[in-house]
Amino acid sequence: MSSTTGVSSARRRQVLDALRRGAVPETGLDLLAVGLDRFAAAVTEEIDTVRTGGAVFKAIRGEYGSGKTFFARWLAEQAKRANLATAEVQISENETPLHRLETVYRRLTERLSTATFPPSALRPVVDAWFYALEDDVLGAGTVDPADQPAVDRAVEELLGQRLGVVGRTAPTFANALRGYRAAVAAGDPAGADAVLAWLGGQPHVSAAARRHAGIRGDLDHFGALGFLQGLLAVLRDCGYPGLLLVLDEVETLQRVRSDARDKALNALRQLVDEVHSGRFPGLYLVITGTPAFYDGPQGVARLAPLAGRLATDFPADPRFDNPRAVQLRLPGFTVDALVELGARVRDLFAADNPARDRLLRLADDAYLADLATALAGRLGGRVGIAPRLFLKKLVAGVLDPIELHPDFDPRRDYALTVADAELTEVERNATRADEIALDLP
Repeated sequence: MSSTTGVSSARRRQVLDALRRGAVPETGLDLLAVGLDRFAAAVTEEIDTVRTGGAVFKAIRGEYGSGKTFFARWLAEQAKRANLATAEVQISENETPLHRLETVYRRLTERLSTATFPPSALRPVVDAWFYALEDDVLGAGTVDPADQPAVDRAVEELLGQRLGVVGRTAPTFANALRGYRAAVAAGDPAGADAVLAWLGGQPHVSAAARRHAGIRGDLDHFGALGFLQGLLAVLRDCGYPGLLLVLDEVETLQRVRSDARDKALNALRQLVDEVHSGRFPGLYLVITGTPAFYDGPQGVARLAPLAGRLATDFPADPRFDNPRAVQLRLPGFTVDALVELGARVRDLFAADNPARDRLLRLADDAYLADLATALAGRLGGRVGIAPRLFLKKLVAGVLDPIELHPDFDPRRDYALTVADAELTEVERNATRADEIALDLP
């Protein structure tokens, strides 16, 4: 039986509610992290590298349903425990195209979070940075705290020093920060909001607000890299030593026009090179994608320099994979792994539950194995894509009724059904026994 010691009822409820909806929980993923122990030591090393001013790039590969999003959010939990900020950005052709880094930066600031602040944490981070600057000024003892104009001048001077490197590549980043502070000091909340929106990469900020802050135009592709550099400096100064940025579902690049795809691959190559060059101290950059993206003709292979940077030799036996390599592969679930995962969820559900004994007896490991096998059969035998639906059925179809109805027996009273509407596109395709997956250009 898995341990649920020390898990609060609120945390259990958040996890179980998400599973009941067929979603990946936002928190509490350590409770469900089956098979991730082999990555834990390397992840800790990489987080330590980021915390001490280094930068890390990692590529996660796995088929649909193998747990890439789960892994990315588990990684974010580890990062937040080390006091890193995090952001998860879904790459998509229409909403967040990778070849437009200004859009990626905007999504980053919208999804920015910390252990203390939910998305978007941009405003509290910026406010905390100015508080830190003022504390440093007053702590130096060279300025009279009662002389506010002198304090403001000293803060302005310190701001320029802290953003000196950033200012050479993105001077408007520092100007926007100054404009935000000036608007706040002047009691102009609308102006402060507008300048902060521009700082977060939002387009269509009013011309009046931009003039007030001494900035012009909208953020572009190249300016986004400078703004990312500036954001990392701000995070570091206000107590967050780094940022975990996850670019999820980069395999969507394979479905865009060839010109946009080539630009996106080159943007990814540029990001990887900048990480390794040391331009982004404190950045932990992670991308996720399918094997077809990394190996197929419409993915990384289209850009030889990028393919070379991501090349990884995988041994025949996944047990001997190197977790320090640039690519990590997620092999997907087996029936045994599903049973282990189901047991963790059952034990989490049963903890402090009045129906605990009945839950453990009726949803024992043997029943979990039968449910996992039956569901995998409905998905064309592809166990690897079953976890989401398996957990949804387990919580909503089995555990809830056992708790609510004393005479309910899942072996007798629960009939597994899989409606087409509750399947994702990949899961739906897997149910078609005559469909063969082809890797076509």
